[in-house]
Amino acid sequence: MPNKLTATQCDRVLVLQGGGALGSYQGGVAEGLVEADLRPGWVAGISIGAINAALIAGNPPEHRYERLQAFWQLASSAAPVTQAPGNAQIRAFWNEANAGWIAAFGVPGFFKPRIPPSFLYPPGTIEAISLYDTAPLKATLDQLVDFDRINAGETRLSVGAVNVRTGNFEYFDNTKPGTVIRAEHIMASGALPPGFPPIEIDGEHYWDGGIVSNTPLQYVLDEAGDRNLLIFQVDLFSARGEMPKTLLEAAEREKDIRFSSRTRLNTDLAKQLHNTKAALQHLLDALPPELAAVEGVPLLRAFAQESSIAIVQLIYRSKLYEGNSKDYEFSRVTMQEHWAAGLADVRQTLKDPAWLGHPLESGIVTYDLTTDGSGTS
Repeated sequence: MPNKLTATQCDRVLVLQGGGALGSYQGGVAEGLVEADLRPGWVAGISIGAINAALIAGNPPEHRYERLQAFWQLASSAAPVTQAPGNAQIRAFWNEANAGWIAAFGVPGFFKPRIPPSFLYPPGTIEAISLYDTAPLKATLDQLVDFDRINAGETRLSVGAVNVRTGNFEYFDNTKPGTVIRAEHIMASGALPPGFPPIEIDGEHYWDGGIVSNTPLQYVLDEAGDRNLLIFQVDLFSARGEMPKTLLEAAEREKDIRFSSRTRLNTDLAKQLHNTKAALQHLLDALPPELAAVEGVPLLRAFAQESSIAIVQLIYRSKLYEGNSKDYEFSRVTMQEHWAAGLADVRQTLKDPAWLGHPLESGIVTYDLTTDGSGTS
């Protein structure tokens, strides 16, 4: 490994968490990375992150922005009121009203209510176990995503889903032999029950990967091998928050913790593994020459080898007026606010690009350089 390895010399990975309507924040992040000429060679996503990932990997760089915009413009076109009030309390009510409208009438190009409703279908049918029909999403993906481009492998794409029958997590990855990514794989990653139906793929049914893990970060770290990575980790739920004061705030806080905790766990475990490898390497370096060839030592040396991984965290931090319905409040105004927040966070993180040129040691370093972030660790 070069002694002066920097983040710009690493393979770039974009890791996209699930979060429904909050996913337009990831569109702003993607725009900011294109603006900074930091295009990813690998995109991994869960749920709405899988949809954004497919829009990125399934289009040439010069068309990714317009395809992301097209999806989010379509998804945010149903809310009846387009002018948001300035008062925070009224805005909170306005957001809830928009979320209620979406729950009742669905999202264009994404999902629609079942008619007749699910309880009128025979038990054992797909319609009987889901409130909405996601056929519109398949049509949207087929229109906006070039799956031939994805399967050609120009950009690596990894999306996660959960096998309904076994409960096992599975990643669909266009670099794996025999895997042909279709719209169904992306839909499976975002099939959150009981709202959305499970998606059948090769005889098995799959639900939203967020049921098990709302971020593909661990998969990326496990697949890193000896490659040096610059990971842009885009989370839609913040682990940090205030003590709730009302029942609604408690519900929102619970959701934030539930969907953000996996990221913290993955990062902490990865750092623990790094510390273990570093300690093992120091021990191996101290071995006398006569022990260097003892059985098992070469295996331990191979295990102790590490790549350099820089994780840049970009985390959406909710506004005070956003409540428990923020992940299904698809109004145009809110979508534009989320998008602008993602773009602003990328620009703030990269406005002093000196950190990209800092020499990296082997192991993992994380950055959270936005206003409310914790800096480097």
